[in-house]
Amino acid sequence: MSDDHFPAPRFTVETAKVLAEVAHNRQKDKLKRPYREHVLAVGDALADFDDDIRIAGYLHDIAEDTPITRQALLDMGVSERAVEIIERVTNRLHSNPDDYQAGIREIAEDHDAALVKIADNAHNSLPERVRALAEKWPDKPPVTRYDEARPVLYDAVPVEEVRKILARVNPWLLEELDDRLDDADDTDYENLSYDDAAAKEAPAGVPAGTSESADSRPDGKA
Repeated sequence: MSDDHFPAPRFTVETAKVLAEVAHNRQKDKLKRPYREHVLAVGDALADFDDDIRIAGYLHDIAEDTPITRQALLDMGVSERAVEIIERVTNRLHSNPDDYQAGIREIAEDHDAALVKIADNAHNSLPERVRALAEKWPDKPPVTRYDEARPVLYDAVPVEEVRKILARVNPWLLEELDDRLDDADDTDYENLSYDDAAAKEAPAGVPAGTSESADSRPDGKA
């Protein structure tokens, strides 16, 4: 029987995980740790999202750090969408690869790529890693650029999606996120009237001072 009768095997999240381990197997990070640990952590951090985003998470550095090409990924069955996410987070493919923050702004123009980069940033910003890098290069703060990138990336996606990623990969950043949200909230709570509060909290399409009827709720209950 001809091979044409058999569909090509689907490229799954598990396939991406295996490819990431193999492709980065011999590589080390700045602290001489196995680099595959980083790419696997980034993919794992995106477990709450769809398969294309998770695949892009595991393979987010494959175009940067390995000889594997765009066409090779497509031939393996990686979706066009996942490949586009990978390319957008690949520094060497940015319009100005030497300008890190400009690259972050390019990434933030795409929701899916921003999610992958948030996971990447969060894993690179783990407290133990930050301390180890600071000890190794005491005269050169190694993670300042990650701090500066986070507000740009966080603004590109819903805050609850940021929380899901941080909770999985770097819960220590959740406090920083909450502090940032508090700083951005300019509500004058000391002088806030009841009517103002009702208007602020009323669901979209529901006038302040009224409540939804029981019939409008999913279960019909008050």
